[in-house]
Amino acid sequence: MLIDLKKAAEMLNEADNILILTHANPDGDTLGSGYALLRALLKAGKKARLINNDEINRKFAFLYEGVPSYDFAEDFIVSVDVAEKKLLGDNVLEKYGDRVNLAIDHHGISRLFAENTFCESESASCCELLYLVIKEMGIELDSGIASCIYTGVSTDTGCFRYSNVTPRTHRIAAELIEAGADHSRINVAMFETKSMNNIMLERMCLDSLRSYADGKIALIAVTKAMLDECGTDKSALDAIKPITRQIEGVEIGITVKEEDGDKVGVSIRSSESFDAAEICAHFGGGGHARAAGCQFRGKTVEEVSGTVVDYIINEIIK
Repeated sequence: MLIDLKKAAEMLNEADNILILTHANPDGDTLGSGYALLRALLKAGKKARLINNDEINRKFAFLYEGVPSYDFAEDFIVSVDVAEKKLLGDNVLEKYGDRVNLAIDHHGISRLFAENTFCESESASCCELLYLVIKEMGIELDSGIASCIYTGVSTDTGCFRYSNVTPRTHRIAAELIEAGADHSRINVAMFETKSMNNIMLERMCLDSLRSYADGKIALIAVTKAMLDECGTDKSALDAIKPITRQIEGVEIGITVKEEDGDKVGVSIRSSESFDAAEICAHFGGGGHARAAGCQFRGKTVEEVSGTVVDYIINEIIK
């Protein structure tokens, strides 16, 4: 059932022993949303904890610094930035996928898997919605909460460069800075800092670069062997995904990545001429108009690359 902001805040104010779920392969928006809500709930005197299906990249460690950990039987479950339950990841999905009481999301293709869903697809990030929810709950922002929300706002807008940015986005960011968000440190960590291992992976990815449709499509392939050779993990791909769309003339950028469990993931970034979410929805995935993803099982990176490129050439670009 779709609910509004007031009802979402009311449900959280009335709940206790709250479990927060973020999506697998966590990014700054899902983690910023989750830890902002966690900090707010703890500040309100409630018991709450957060879990994720995967290991969290150490660059996000500041989000949970100083946050106490509680062990309790959950009475209320809320997901943040999760458009459909399979995005929770296999382990979390199996245990909690059918028990979510409230989903807070900003994806236009949200599958409404929870009992109640507060969704605003016009929002540039889920963290914008968490800002609204926390304010509606009557919880005052502090530097910790503000830094968490700023992280999601900044990362999901490409540091305020993407077309999803609205005047409200900037107004919220200003209020977050006024509340003590460490915006400079966050932006440096998210956009200007790379390990040597990640630079090595980026070089290998560029070596795999292929172009199609007279340069309108660019594709990068990432294998587990490449990650192993560079001594890095899949979290390094956050900096890889935008590379293809940075190439002059490219309208659709594709990153195909080999994952654990016989899976291959696909991330698509598109110009305003094409809808990345529509492309990924054809393969059972989704996301945003300019950035989306999907997943295949039982296929190789080469097979998936061919399948996706052929579909785009024959059905999308034509």
